[in-house]
Amino acid sequence: MRFKFVSFLTIAAICISCNSKDDIIAENVENAKVQVGSLLEASEAGDTLRIPSTFKDGEIEFVPVDDWVSGFFAGTLWYMYELTGDEYWAEHAQKHTEALDEIQYLTWHHDVGFMVYDSYGNGLRLKGIDAYRDVLVNTAASLSTRFRPEAGVLQSWNTDRGWQAERGWTCPVIIDNMMNLELLFKVSEMTGDQRFRDIAVSHADKTLENHYRPDFSTYHVVDYDLCTGAVLGRCTAQGYSDDSAWARGQAWSIYGFTVAYRFTGDQKYLDRAENVAAYLFSHPAMPEDLVPYWDFDAPDIPDACKDVSSAAIIASALYELSYLADNAGYKETADKIVESLSGPAYRAEQGTNGGFILMHSVGSIPHGSNVDVPLNYADYYFLEALVRKGRIENGLAPVEK
Repeated sequence: MRFKFVSFLTIAAICISCNSKDDIIAENVENAKVQVGSLLEASEAGDTLRIPSTFKDGEIEFVPVDDWVSGFFAGTLWYMYELTGDEYWAEHAQKHTEALDEIQYLTWHHDVGFMVYDSYGNGLRLKGIDAYRDVLVNTAASLSTRFRPEAGVLQSWNTDRGWQAERGWTCPVIIDNMMNLELLFKVSEMTGDQRFRDIAVSHADKTLENHYRPDFSTYHVVDYDLCTGAVLGRCTAQGYSDDSAWARGQAWSIYGFTVAYRFTGDQKYLDRAENVAAYLFSHPAMPEDLVPYWDFDAPDIPDACKDVSSAAIIASALYELSYLADNAGYKETADKIVESLSGPAYRAEQGTNGGFILMHSVGSIPHGSNVDVPLNYADYYFLEALVRKGRIENGLAPVEK
């Protein structure tokens, strides 16, 4: 499979203006202009920029810069720019990105890859702002301080604070951490510093080795001994049980190993992504509309909460996987997910939902946190899926290097 590389912003602006009303990308972009525009206005009301996270009880909830979801709204604005070609979105994306400047020095948790790559990474890709390159490099250095050589992994959470301190963990690693490797791979590629790539590969290999069950579902948390690197336990923090398949964990899994294959070309990573996809779409608990329940083993299925954020992440991953694996079936499945998310069951009516695009996501049911609400990362990955779908359908690789 070969794709020509040309400017997608030019194509997007042209195609979205001329496509018919039944074009799902164009229709979603027009809807997003209204919703995200409303959310942007709310986030910039007052003297300081605020970071919208969710909408509950009639109020938008905002988060501080050091929250793990802080980069997704800036990333959403960058995707609006990519989908429309309108400089209005780029101007606001730049403001919301640069409000996150302090993250590059944050070392107390692993989510800086999410926070910075989705914001500064997209800004660098789309606008080539030189200062953003330095932020990515500094953030990769900060993330690398969490590498534990004996275990060969990046420690996800510190164990001296919050609810994590109550679990008895030594070096907990969550499957979500696969998503932070993209930053390390990219910075290694940009700078030629092999150290970042080596850390990413080591972490991916240990995750491949220790996080999976024979059916290719993933545990959420693996705890390592810091001295010997031995696995001390496998459990969950946000799933139904230690042995259940938490839906968003499966989504991070397929996305993370697809990215690892993009940067390394190592077949074992592609194989794992495809095995996870096979698990997901052959599972008897996967609904017909392909929007998974929050956990594949939730005891109250089919009355359990759906998790739209998982569906959006999976769709975005499948678009790239379809290209890397040269398998059009993955795109067809991603298209079906996008169609489901674009319908009234999951996409909010304009002027509702606090300005968020999608409804019915789940943060953490065990913690009673953000259950059946919109979430900023669901919108982010939904727009990313639309970008990737559009690129493929215009003869481009789904991910612009």
